[in-house]
Amino acid sequence: MTVKYTEEHEWIQLETDEAATIGITQHAQDALGDIVYVDLPELEKVYAKGEVAGTVESVKAASDIFMPVAGRVVEVNEALRADPSLANSDPMGNGWFFKVLITDMAEFDALMDEPAYEALLKKEG
Repeated sequence: MTVKYTEEHEWIQLETDEAATIGITQHAQDALGDIVYVDLPELEKVYAKGEVAGTVESVKAASDIFMPVAGRVVEVNEALRADPSLANSDPMGNGWFFKVLITDMAEFDALMDEPAYEALLKKEG
């Protein structure tokens, strides 16, 4: 399964040819601290790349979740709504945010792979 990353510290994992799961990275959850609330996107809503699709709130700050690719939301993680701390304990697993059907695979292909994301983290210090 291919995982890509955004400069806003979200990850997107391709599940099928057009379906993908989206969440925040370990780095994002480390920066946010203890997550206390997650506002997930509306089911079946179509978002453009870069559009705000949700919000995550922690004891430190609130942060928008941006859509890494254009697509239609087909599932949200209700377990995360019930227990936002899943985004802290397992951000790349059970703490996923939502699933989308990707409209434009070229947008997915243009995102950072893991080595590029690691280089971004080093540059950010």
